[in-house]
Amino acid sequence: MLLKYFFAWFPMVVIAILNGLLRQFVIMNYVDELTVHQISCFTGILFFAVYIYFITRAWKIESCKHSWLIGLMWVGMTIIFEFGFGHYVMGHPWEKLFHDYNILAGRLWVILLIWTLIAPNIFYKIQKRR
Repeated sequence: MLLKYFFAWFPMVVIAILNGLLRQFVIMNYVDELTVHQISCFTGILFFAVYIYFITRAWKIESCKHSWLIGLMWVGMTIIFEFGFGHYVMGHPWEKLFHDYNILAGRLWVILLIWTLIAPNIFYKIQKRR
């Protein structure tokens, strides 16, 4: 039953692109690059939360194990897309791509990936309580 969640990941790419447009054309006008990156990570988490909430309401997650498999699949797909598209299509050097993973430098991309991993489980537990 993971196939529908596989396809549910693709709109997350669109959400991420829209979040990037918000970052580039709105937020960047008011703050420095590091701050805009940090704000964008949190707006991305918020946008993903809303989307994942609706997806998991429409398609009930079957079990705790299933929720973790969904999260792992989405994180794996995100990382593969980020590095594959970023390097091979956009031509970004590996150093630039790895730069956003440096949490000690204030880069918060890892937090968004962690959210993508745990969100299906969180929403599964919320559904289970109802």
